Amino acid sequence: MTAALPPHSPADDAGNDAAGPAFSPLYQQIKTLIMRSLQEGEWKPGEVIPSEIELAARYRVSQGTVRKAIDELATENLVVRRQGKGTFVATHTEAQVKYRFLRLVPDGDAPPGPMERRYIDCRRLRAPAEVLRALDLRAGDPVLQVRRLLSFQGKPVVLDLIWLPAALFKGLTAERLSEYRGPLYALFEAEFGVRMIRAEEKVRAVAAPPADATLLDVAPGTPVLSVERRTLTYGDRPVELRQGLYNTASHYYRNELS
Repeated sequence: MTAALPPHSPADDAGNDAAGPAFSPLYQQIKTLIMRSLQEGEWKPGEVIPSEIELAARYRVSQGTVRKAIDELATENLVVRRQGKGTFVATHTEAQVKYRFLRLVPDGDAPPGPMERRYIDCRRLRAPAEVLRALDLRAGDPVLQVRRLLSFQGKPVVLDLIWLPAALFKGLTAERLSEYRGPLYALFEAEFGVRMIRAEEKVRAVAAPPADATLLDVAPGTPVLSVERRTLTYGDRPVELRQGLYNTASHYYRNELS
C-alpha cells in the first residue's frame, strides 16, 4: 500500500505547475526526483544509486513506488540493474547503451558496430540560423562543427556533420577525438559531463552531393539516407545536432516501435 504523502512530499519537490509532475502519478514524481539527482551529479555515470529501501525512506513512499520509478528509468537506459549488485547509473560504455542511437545494421542482421572512425576536422565557428534554433542557442553563440566518417570493413558507410554548443565542449579538438578509443558519447560524458539521454530524428532519402559522395566513395547523385538527429540531455536540453548521410548499399536503417 502506497504511503500517504507527508507535509513535505515528493509533490512539493517536483513542482506545482498544473501541467507538471505534481499532477502525475506518485511513481512519476519519484522518477522526476531521481532524474533531478542524476542531473545534479549526486550519482555519477557508473556509480551505484541507493537501494529501493533507502530511496523509499528518503522520499517517504513505498518500496513498490520506487521500484516502478526505477523500472521506467531502466527502460529508458538511464540506469542499469545488475543482479546481486544493485542499480547503477548507466554510462555510454555499457554494452546495451553504447549503440542505442546507432540504427544502421549490416545486411544479414549482424549487430551494429564497431565501425572504424576518421575525424576529418573540428572547427569553432558561428552557427547557421537553423542550427541555432535546433540547439536553442542565441545569435552569435559559438558552436563546434565536427565532420566524421564511419567505415565498416574498410567501406565508408556514414558521413556525419555534428554541431555542438562550444560552451559545453571547451577544449574539444580533432586530435582529442581521434585519440579517444571509446564511443563518442562516452567521451562527452566522461570529459565534459554531458550525458546524452534521448534523441529525435528526421529521416529522408536524398541524392549524395559531389563532395560528400567522394568521401562516401559513391557516385555523385547516388541515393543515400539523410538522418538528422537532435540529441537531448536532462531537462530536454538540446546538446547536439547531427546531420548524417548513410550509405545503405549494404546496410539498412532499423528501428523498433512500441
